[in-house]
Amino acid sequence: MTSTKNVSLADLDLFEHGNPWAAFDELRTNAPVHWDEEDAPNHGFWSLTRYHDIVGVLRDTETFSSERATVNLEELDEEQIEARKSMLETDGIRHRALRRLMQGEFTPRAVAGYETFLRGLTATTLDAAFAKGEFDFVADVAADFPIRVLARMLDVPDADIYKLIEWGNRMVGNTDPEHADVLAHSEESEQYRLLPFRSPAALEVFEYGRHLAAERRGKDGTDLVSRLVNQVPEDGIPLSERDFNSYFLLLVVAGNETTRHSITHSMRYLMENPDQLALLKEKPELIPWAIEEFLRLASPVFHFRRTATHDTEINGQPIREGDKVVTWFASGNRDPELFPDPYRMDVTRTPNEHMAFGRGGPHMCLGNSLARLEIRIMFENLLPRITGMTALAEPDHLRSNFINGIKRFPVRVELA
Repeated sequence: MTSTKNVSLADLDLFEHGNPWAAFDELRTNAPVHWDEEDAPNHGFWSLTRYHDIVGVLRDTETFSSERATVNLEELDEEQIEARKSMLETDGIRHRALRRLMQGEFTPRAVAGYETFLRGLTATTLDAAFAKGEFDFVADVAADFPIRVLARMLDVPDADIYKLIEWGNRMVGNTDPEHADVLAHSEESEQYRLLPFRSPAALEVFEYGRHLAAERRGKDGTDLVSRLVNQVPEDGIPLSERDFNSYFLLLVVAGNETTRHSITHSMRYLMENPDQLALLKEKPELIPWAIEEFLRLASPVFHFRRTATHDTEINGQPIREGDKVVTWFASGNRDPELFPDPYRMDVTRTPNEHMAFGRGGPHMCLGNSLARLEIRIMFENLLPRITGMTALAEPDHLRSNFINGIKRFPVRVELA
């Protein structure tokens, strides 16, 4: 493979302003299986930027395992692997058993039961934001909406909603000085090495989850916490305290962060493509399909990582046992082989087999139906109420090569 040494996807500066796209384009063209050097104590990783290579790795869990480390770039020793293992870091029978604990709660039929609640919530959220005229789209619309759905599913009080948002920010923002309690690669973070994201916020999430579990264990509740504490996975192995902590933390983070960023990115792309916004206003029946283009462009998770279980190769490039192999979903979603003119927003694009939720394989996002429903209802309610929306400043991006996040996006709304 061609060496492209001037490109490093380990460089957070590349992502801080939300513009890694030229680097992805260069790698897809010249080095689709690219070795990225890293600072010690990490040892570097292989970056996959082409769609079909990514799909091949996601589907081959025997060769490219989730079990040996986290899904991001941090390298863990055996003690850390054991302490921090979650459903994301599990393969095979145990992964299926853990996934099926909650699978029924996230089917299209199950999440459709939230539609009436979501429509009322959307109206309330938009009423409050639009009354201001000028507002932060992230804080007033995108962040407020999915976290309230999650709170309902967890059956936690509205008063705790902003704690959930703050915990998510502090954990996934562990490489952003604004959000991190301690930066992930700092010496100070070593004391939190056994915690997810090396974040002390995880301790607060664990404590909160354990309190809910103690209240609901042995009762007949139907919320997600009650289901976790009162069911045994189908493999017959009960959830350990670590298993419960990890599962609860995953619900808090995944149920909030990715959807809110998808909503923000989607609105930004519509603002930059007024012809597409006008088309959806004229033909709202297109919105359910347009969600797929929103998700493709938003790509709220930049990458997931796997570890090679034995010596192998990808496109002729030798990969050694133990090497990190990183699947860049955001790049796959702009692969011109799958998506002609990939930087053009086309809400009628078909087919649109994007990989915002992964693409095939056992780890495809459990909450994808809920996310689609939330985004659809948001835009079905938002678009008829506006003639346009204007950015008052450039979006402020999260300093991360893991989550494609927007921290702030001040806008002015023009109401219909």
